[in-house]
Amino acid sequence: MHRFPAILVLSFFCALSSFAGEPRTNILFILTEDQGAHMGALGTTDVKTPHMDALAASGVLFRRAYVGYPVCSASKACIMTGLQSHTNGLINNTNNYLKPADKLTEAEKQAPPYLHTRVRSQGATLVEMLAANGYHTAVSGKLHVSPNERFPYNDFIPKAGSKQALARVIQRAAGKPWFLMHNSTTFTHRPFVDSEKQPISIDPAKVKLPAHLPDTPVARRDWAEYLDGVQRNDHVVGEVMAALRESGQEANTLVIFMGDHGPAYPHGKMTPFHLGVHIPLVIRLPGGRPLVSDALVSELDLLPTLLDVLSIRYETPLHGISLKPLLEGRAEARGHDFIFSEVSGRSLNQPRGMEERSVIDATHQLIVRCRLDEPKVINADLRDMKPWINRIYGETVRVKAQFPEAFRILQEMDPHALGGKPPLIELYDLQSDPDELHNLVGDPTQRQHLERLFAALKQWHAATQDSAMILPPLP
Repeated sequence: MHRFPAILVLSFFCALSSFAGEPRTNILFILTEDQGAHMGALGTTDVKTPHMDALAASGVLFRRAYVGYPVCSASKACIMTGLQSHTNGLINNTNNYLKPADKLTEAEKQAPPYLHTRVRSQGATLVEMLAANGYHTAVSGKLHVSPNERFPYNDFIPKAGSKQALARVIQRAAGKPWFLMHNSTTFTHRPFVDSEKQPISIDPAKVKLPAHLPDTPVARRDWAEYLDGVQRNDHVVGEVMAALRESGQEANTLVIFMGDHGPAYPHGKMTPFHLGVHIPLVIRLPGGRPLVSDALVSELDLLPTLLDVLSIRYETPLHGISLKPLLEGRAEARGHDFIFSEVSGRSLNQPRGMEERSVIDATHQLIVRCRLDEPKVINADLRDMKPWINRIYGETVRVKAQFPEAFRILQEMDPHALGGKPPLIELYDLQSDPDELHNLVGDPTQRQHLERLFAALKQWHAATQDSAMILPPLP
C-alpha cells in the first residue's frame, strides 16, 4: 500500500491568544528566481555560496525538495495554495502587477493573461490566512500571481536593497508579526550577466556542464554565467540575513530560502525533468537545531507547514503535508513517498496542449505525456538570444552533428519548431543517470520501478481530478 497524501485535510487550532506573553513568529521567505539545486551545501563544486551554506548549516537543509510546476507564476501559486496547479487553476505565467488590487487600472484588470491565468481554488491563500491572523504582509520585487485580490499584501515593495526592504517592513508592521516574501533575487533568471561585456566570477573552462548540454566554449560560457548568477544570489542572501540580524528580530523569525524552479535550459525550466523541478530549500525555525534531510518534500508543503508552526486553523483540503515533524527532528517524521509535478501546453489562446506529468520516488523518476501532437508552451527565455541572451539553443542547433544527444533533447523540448518526438513515457534511474539521458521504460529489469511509479501516478491522477491529463496504458 502506497503512503500517498492524495488530499490531506488540515485542521490546526488557532491559538493566537497563546502569543500574548511572547513575541509572535515573523516569517522571512527568500525566493530566488530560476535557481535550481545549485549551491555548495548541495554538492555543487564549481560555485561558492557561503551565505546560503551558512543558512543551511543553521537550519534544516532539504536535499530532495521539488516544485509542483517549474515556471514562475505557477510555482508561486503552488506555494500560496498548497494545491497542485491543475487544482488551484494557475498554470504557466500571468501578468506581474506589483500593487494592491484597488490600484490596478482598468486596462490591467482586463488584460487577457490576468483574467485567464489565475488562482481559481476557493481556499484561502497563505497571504489571506496570515492577514486574517494579524500579520503585516509584504512582498518585494515581484508578485507575478493573480488575481491581486487573493494576495492582499499590506506592502508592495519595488526591487530595492535588502536592508531597506526589511527595515521598511519592520517599521510598517508597528509591532505586529510580519511576513516578507523577498522576491528580489533574480540573477539566475535570464538574461544573466553578459560575460562578453563585464567580468563574471566563474571560469567557463572549469565548469562541469550537465551531460545533456553540448560541451563547447559557447555552452560553457552560458553555464558559467548561470553559476555566476548563483553566486550573486548568494551575496543577496547574505545581505538579507545581515539585515535580519541587525534588526534585532532574528530570534523570533522563521526563515525560508528556496529557488522557485530550475534554470532556463533544456531539461530545466518549463520541463518536468529533474533539473527543472529540483530546488534548494532551507527552513530555519526560531530556536531550531540544524539538520540535513533526504526526505522527499514539495513546495506544496510550505503552506501547511507554516500554518502548523503558527497554530493557525485551516480546514480546506490540501495536497501538501506539514514538515514540522521533520523540522523538529522527530524520529517518526517522514516526507512523501512520491513527489508529483506537472507541465501543461494549455495557454491563453490554446485551450488544449501537450500535457506532461512527473512522479519521483527515492530512486527513480517517471514522466508521462499525452496529446503529443498538440502545442507546447516554450518560454521565450528558453530559446531567444534577444533579449534573453540564451546561447544554448542556437549553439545546440549549430553543433547538432557533433552532439546529437544534446540536439535530440532540445528537439524534444521544442518539438514543433525542431521536429522532435517526445516519448509518451520515460523512466530514469536518478542514482546512476542524474542527467537523465537513458530512458529505461523498455528495460525489463526496471519493470518494477515503472509499475510502482505508474500506480502512484494513477492514484494521484484520480485523487486530484487531473482531467486534462489522459494516462496512456503501460507498454
